[in-house]
Amino acid sequence: MSVIGEILAVGLIMLGAGISLLSAIGVLRFTDVYTRSHAASKSTALGVLSVLLGTTFYFAFTDGFVSIRLLLGIFFVFLTAPVAAHVVCRSAYRSGVKLSETSCQDDLKKVLYGNSNQGEPRGRGY
Repeated sequence: MSVIGEILAVGLIMLGAGISLLSAIGVLRFTDVYTRSHAASKSTALGVLSVLLGTTFYFAFTDGFVSIRLLLGIFFVFLTAPVAAHVVCRSAYRSGVKLSETSCQDDLKKVLYGNSNQGEPRGRGY
């Protein structure tokens, strides 16, 4: 049983390392703050969680205990990573950071400003 647990743990850790590598390449390659934030949040949400989950499985199958610190780390990373990415993108949008030229459309602009291209945003809290 411990061999299967070790293989599962190593697989999850390697998967997390691969996802983190791909998202690091994405952060360097993407052109604007919105796509870079997306790549960075995917690294945190998927890569780090896979590594922490693999570490949890490793200790559970080899030593027979589950670390509460690792489980809390998984919970807090899962909770805070999407919120942090959302806040970064929202503040960048509100500060007037332009989209990349390769972006197809700006759906949020229609919601905030209606059909006009200028003026104050509609609604409250924007």
